[in-house]
Amino acid sequence: MFVACATCAAQVDPWEFEVYPYSTTQRGMAELETGNAVVARGHDVGGEGTAKGAFPSDKLWYNSYELTYGLTDRIEAAVYLTMAQPNGHGFQYAGNKFRLRGRLFDQDVLPVDIGWYVEAESHQTPQFDDAVRELELRPILEKDFGRLSIMANPKFEKVLAGAGHNNGFEFGYVAGLHYRWTRQLSPGVEFYGGTGLIDQADPINDQQHYIFPVIWGELPHGLEYNFGVGYGLTHGSDHLIVKFNLELERFVGAIFKASADRGWFF
Repeated sequence: MFVACATCAAQVDPWEFEVYPYSTTQRGMAELETGNAVVARGHDVGGEGTAKGAFPSDKLWYNSYELTYGLTDRIEAAVYLTMAQPNGHGFQYAGNKFRLRGRLFDQDVLPVDIGWYVEAESHQTPQFDDAVRELELRPILEKDFGRLSIMANPKFEKVLAGAGHNNGFEFGYVAGLHYRWTRQLSPGVEFYGGTGLIDQADPINDQQHYIFPVIWGELPHGLEYNFGVGYGLTHGSDHLIVKFNLELERFVGAIFKASADRGWFF
């Protein structure tokens, strides 16, 4: 029997440990990405830490599969499939997401480069999340100082259907400092957290706040990676999370041409 968490707040999104930059996917480019995270040391009771449902967060694996397409040089669209594997269980469907992301003005026109992000999330899986539909809004802020990029994504989330739909917006944040050292290997630090409802923040011990030292760069064949180990800073956080994201970007036209040359469409 699943007991959904009807009052969970101050949550982070464990399927998306990623800081979004100001830049977007170019027009006609397709980007395939997989986000992977495992709670190495979490909570033993459902509804605590990153777990929003009945399964405990300890040893829980999160997987997301994302396809992004550049609609214009300033706007991209993406669709996600999210999966999860609780400790002692197999992989299970957890939901899906759709989003639009864009950027305003040209780079360096303003003192801080500004973008925007709109996401709709849907799932009928109360064992993982008892909110059926959610809306997420983010401004995207970035400032570069030579090789150092400082990025901030404040998050405003609203449950549209399911538990918590009568509440207002929750506030969370995603931020990062990335230093471009070499193309293959660069260091950084990322921050993820949530404080609860905007008009009624949770007690600090119930909030979630994480710091992730990360390394990122490019592997052979155009694969980009981001690997990090996250440390929970409050009692309400999971204690230790390991993430590993992989990304591959290609021109859609080139993909279809290569497929046709191999006779895949005939």
